[in-house]
Amino acid sequence: MAESKTILIAEDSSVILNLTKKILELQNYKILTAKNGGEVLKQVEANKIDAILMDLNIPVKNGMDCTKEIRASKNPEISAIPIIAVTGNANNYSMEDFKAVGINDYLPKPLDFDMLVETVKKYTIK
Repeated sequence: MAESKTILIAEDSSVILNLTKKILELQNYKILTAKNGGEVLKQVEANKIDAILMDLNIPVKNGMDCTKEIRASKNPEISAIPIIAVTGNANNYSMEDFKAVGINDYLPKPLDFDMLVETVKKYTIK
């Protein structure tokens, strides 16, 4: 990987956030973080982001609503960012629900770190 790709991790659990961050940093990714939906939208506006790991149960604005806002952005670089949902209650959603708001993929919690790396690579290697 020539230049490192930037991943935004939207997660309100510090434990999961730090573990995920460490795993991806070992893979040479640059990591930005957001603890709530408001921070997600600020980070997206302020930085070039290659993919988002979006916890669906973040405060202020949940992951589904954040995704809808990102997809509605007038900036094509923002509206096209790959979004990977991360959730402990995937049973509450179907892949159709995810696709309807523009989520590209999802990872169930507890995270399988091999699957995490594989999924992030799938969306960041062009």
